[in-house]
Amino acid sequence: MGADQVSELMRHLLREALIVSAPVLLVASLVSFLLSLLQTLTSLQDQTLSTVPRILAVVLMILAGLPWFLRRLVTYTVGLFFDFHRYLG
Repeated sequence: MGADQVSELMRHLLREALIVSAPVLLVASLVSFLLSLLQTLTSLQDQTLSTVPRILAVVLMILAGLPWFLRRLVTYTVGLFFDFHRYLG
């Protein structure tokens, strides 16, 4: 396996990881921004107020997107296994 094949595999792997993790990261960022804005406007500085809703939003996003995440990762893995002969020779 040459260096170009390794870099191609890594590029595809990182692209898939970015695509799969992007919705969860966007939801976490949006919830964090809104909670920070709410805390600033109301002058509440309780850490639980910002942590619990953020964790809840991330968990709900993961549960809602799980079928799509799994379908995307299974498609990537099956494609990798079908092209496996290219990387052995």
